[in-house]
Amino acid sequence: MGVIHIDLPESVLVSTGQSREEFVQDAKFFLALKLFELGRISSGRAAEICETPRIEFLLRAGRAGVPVADLDAEEMDREFADA
Repeated sequence: MGVIHIDLPESVLVSTGQSREEFVQDAKFFLALKLFELGRISSGRAAEICETPRIEFLLRAGRAGVPVADLDAEEMDREFADA
């Protein structure tokens, strides 16, 4: 896999209070999350970017307020009819 570098000032770390590693992990997650939210990548690909299991990405996405399923009302009724 190729690598993309993004230049950011070191002051970003100071303002977030994070270590470099924590910031990089958060940046990967939020980039993957936004691309997933926009429908540009799958949840599986987003999880790969974050270097995390897919289910963990989906759970974290839900906690961040991003819907992880795109079902209309009829599909929701069918999905939960037996629940």
